[in-house]
Amino acid sequence: MSFRGLSSKTFVTSFGDIALGRRYYASRDCKCKAVPWDDWSGIAPGHKLSLEARRMVTLAGSGSSFDEAADKLRGLCHFEVSNDVIRRVSNEEGEEAAKWLQESSAPLDAMTEAPGELEFYTDGVQVKTDGGWRELRVSVFAKREAAEPVEPAQWEERTLEKPACRLAWAAIAASDQIGASWELMLARLGLQCTPRLSVLADGARWIWDEAAKRFKAIANVEWVVDVYHVCEKIQDCAKAMFGIGFLPTKTWATAKVEELIQLQGPKFIEALKKDREAATDQKSRDALDALIGYLNHNRDSLWYRTRLAEGLPIGSGLVEGTCKNMIGKRLKLNNPAWLVPRAVNMAALRCLHYSKMWDAYWESKRLPKVA
Repeated sequence: MSFRGLSSKTFVTSFGDIALGRRYYASRDCKCKAVPWDDWSGIAPGHKLSLEARRMVTLAGSGSSFDEAADKLRGLCHFEVSNDVIRRVSNEEGEEAAKWLQESSAPLDAMTEAPGELEFYTDGVQVKTDGGWRELRVSVFAKREAAEPVEPAQWEERTLEKPACRLAWAAIAASDQIGASWELMLARLGLQCTPRLSVLADGARWIWDEAAKRFKAIANVEWVVDVYHVCEKIQDCAKAMFGIGFLPTKTWATAKVEELIQLQGPKFIEALKKDREAATDQKSRDALDALIGYLNHNRDSLWYRTRLAEGLPIGSGLVEGTCKNMIGKRLKLNNPAWLVPRAVNMAALRCLHYSKMWDAYWESKRLPKVA
């Protein structure tokens, strides 16, 4: 490799545009070229943005539409960059962020040091893509300390502790691939020997089928069907029996939810069977049959009173909020039709924010300090 000359290039930095002359080298044998300054500064070949400029661009692009991000950067930072550049840089950093979340030691360290018991959540959000609407599935491991125990009647008023640590990732993929990612992440975080894992989700069968396969190495796994989804099923039953908007509908549904939490799954199902035997009309019998069938599939995931007494969560609101506010809100701005890889990469950036790993990710890209 021999010195061949100087080249000048204008770089975009957080301080504005800077024109620099750099030495470049080329090999007569392999025809390779190198610009050492670019390597040292962290600016990839073909790029003009410094690391800090890329961070600013990605921060703006992951929180707003690309057009709005360009306006914000211009108005707040006097930073001129096009929406196309923001789109490209955000996509590139999203792809790198997804790999980093899967490979970096930072999530492992955070999860190891965090107090509390391990929880796992999963849910999905519909995303418009160039091939139609697709479900982007979000997975979350979290650790949190137990809250104060409460009685069944207080279940809606209680306050849970905030998670001490959480790690989220997302993908548009088949169920078995999603399940495999749970198992891999569990192993990567060194959580196979955790004393207890709570799995919280809605009643989708694919979730529970995959969870049974992927978490079988853990001795004590507690399955928890989100209490609010069960409440919806009870309300649907009441509407079918008494009609929509009538007082008996609300009264019956409220009483049955309280009964479910007090009796817990198996005993509550037996009580519903007695209600079914006593029903005098076919409409009520059909509605109760549907509810009993749903609950039977989840009879070992309805131990709400026990978990309330231990200060543990009984709902999957943590991941539902993630899907709706942290990821869905950004991916549905301006109703775009995303290319699937770009949607997944943007979701990775949102997961980076949600997992409180944004600063750690960018710090990992900085050059080590010279003593």
